[in-house]
Amino acid sequence: MSKVKVPKAVLDGLKAVRQSGLTNMLDRPVVAELAEEFGFEEAARWVRSNRKRFARGLFHGFAAREEG
Repeated sequence: MSKVKVPKAVLDGLKAVRQSGLTNMLDRPVVAELAEEFGFEEAARWVRSNRKRFARGLFHGFAAREEG
């Protein structure tokens, strides 16, 4: 299965949360909360509204979507 395509801002937020080491990435509500605290509002909104895609991305990876 291919990686889940997300906007670059979302990918940046997910990477920041993962690199912080402050939560297990499987804890979706905390991932969203931390993304928001770190200033990645778009990532926080995406995580909250894309439950299935977020879970799939954790296991198959995320990739930045081509813009435009």
